[in-house]
Amino acid sequence: MDKSAGALHRPPMTDTSPTRFQTFTASTSPDQGPPRLAKLREEMAAEGYDAFIVPRSDAHQGEYVPARDERLAWLTGFTGSAGFAVALKDRAAVFTDGRYTLQVRSQTDQGSFEPVPWPKTKLEDWLAEALPRGGTVAYDPWLHTMAEVTRLEKALGPKQIGLRPSENLIDRIWEDQPDAPVGKASIWPDRLAGRSAAEKIKLVAADLAKAGHAATVLTQPDSIAWALNIRGGDIPHTPLMLAFAILHSDGQMDVFTEPSKLYGFDLPNGVAVHRPEAFKPALEALHGPVRLDPSVTAAAISATLEASGIETVAGDDPCRLPKAIKHPAEIAATQGAHLRDGAAVARFLHWFDETAPKGGLTEIDCVRALEGFRSDTGALRDVSFDTIAGAGPNGAIVHYRVTDGTNATIRPGQLFLIDSGAQYEDGTTDITRTLPVGEIGAEEREAFTQVLRGMIAVSRARFPKGLAGRDLDALARAPLWAAGRDYDHGTGHGVGVFLGVHEGPQRLSRISDVALEPGMILSNEPGYYREGRFGIRIENLLVVIEAPDLPGADDREMLAFDTLTFAPIDRRLIDRDALSALEIRWLDEYHREVAEKIGPLVEGPVAEWLAKATAPL
Repeated sequence: MDKSAGALHRPPMTDTSPTRFQTFTASTSPDQGPPRLAKLREEMAAEGYDAFIVPRSDAHQGEYVPARDERLAWLTGFTGSAGFAVALKDRAAVFTDGRYTLQVRSQTDQGSFEPVPWPKTKLEDWLAEALPRGGTVAYDPWLHTMAEVTRLEKALGPKQIGLRPSENLIDRIWEDQPDAPVGKASIWPDRLAGRSAAEKIKLVAADLAKAGHAATVLTQPDSIAWALNIRGGDIPHTPLMLAFAILHSDGQMDVFTEPSKLYGFDLPNGVAVHRPEAFKPALEALHGPVRLDPSVTAAAISATLEASGIETVAGDDPCRLPKAIKHPAEIAATQGAHLRDGAAVARFLHWFDETAPKGGLTEIDCVRALEGFRSDTGALRDVSFDTIAGAGPNGAIVHYRVTDGTNATIRPGQLFLIDSGAQYEDGTTDITRTLPVGEIGAEEREAFTQVLRGMIAVSRARFPKGLAGRDLDALARAPLWAAGRDYDHGTGHGVGVFLGVHEGPQRLSRISDVALEPGMILSNEPGYYREGRFGIRIENLLVVIEAPDLPGADDREMLAFDTLTFAPIDRRLIDRDALSALEIRWLDEYHREVAEKIGPLVEGPVAEWLAKATAPL
């Protein structure tokens, strides 16, 4: 079985067929950059605007957006999942965080768009320096949150720079802008969710009533998906239905989306579906106080309520925390998904070890092969994001997305970084492994071992209840810091269950202040990147658990992590002498578990390879 599977996914070097879920065509156009920027400036001049902001986000503030909302990519060529552009009369800039430092330079015309490191450089500071007093900054109020607009107003007001809500000027000039998606939704089974939609709605409504709030406006599709136990088809790689909702404290819920998405659904009593154009009148008819989450609610929503004289109060999206704290049924479901995925990854790693030394293997070949092994499970719904498959210097681009134009051949002496994930009905996976091809240099082995030590430190952590991701982030960085190294991204992000591969509010990050709770799923993915040479990242998913009792410990509540991801970590890249006895013990125990859990799911040559790959260090 394994021989045939390996042969099936040994892609011919001339194969140009697409994968089922990922394409490799660069989203560039001859009129991207200067021509489109010139058209935007014409519209700005006609409206009397000195600046116009073009965010990556859509009206729901999601990380992944439908084709219709890819305004930032359409204007600039930059395809990263976070960032924004600002166009002035005589200059323009694209703001990105450290994950995209290299990518933004390679994808944009730097003669037209200046790359700006964000949040090191704040938008409000840049605008204050770039614009004269009396200048006007225009923005689409559906694409910017209440918190963003408030922050900009507070910073720019004293400079006498005005903010003006505007029609979206990109939509005005984007002649072939795609239509809004109308993907069919589906019911997510209660047996996987652990609670019915009616139970969830009752829980959230009780939270509103206890706080004295008449209603809340839900703007994030994953909150609506969680509350209704549905999954959608509007967003690539993330099973979401784009919608807004109003949830009332009496348990009534109004959902605003294209009704055909939910046609024939047996929704809970009290849930009504309305067309999108009914959303604004419904807001105007509300009675306050209405809870709005300033961090995710579009400024247009708060402006509509304010214009109607309806009282609003600031508060967290009431679905956010219960969604993040997974039900035991969700944990059990995703554990099963991770074992299935682990077997597919093991087959890929075996295939890679057999194939890469022969030469000619490309990044796209590897993406196709890995998706093929996952498809062979018969359970794959989608990949959870476009696979990051970077050979040599491409591995140093943190969120590199291979295209036909960048597709590199994997050469001897290089590291190959592959960060991938899958969407199954019972879980969402995300795993990164860094693999050697032939003999690897001492610097690469040293850095890999430091990254591994940081990853182990987080995996082994015991910590008092109440600590947040910011309190643990340094554990992953300490071995790198000791060598004068670091990485410019967070250590981990939250993950859903057949939802978003990036989920809040939980994170392992220096800026995360949300206390970790049992049931939260996070990634653990320290890395190291040498521009122009190589990238290293090792990633497992973890779930927060109550820490096991220790003899002699006091009564303090302690938490720990349980590992969800099971796949070998390449032992050929490890400097054993640089590991402590505890680190070696953890790695050997982890590999013992990989062999125990994944071994029965593979056969033949893959099983033989797995036994060797998981042998004690």
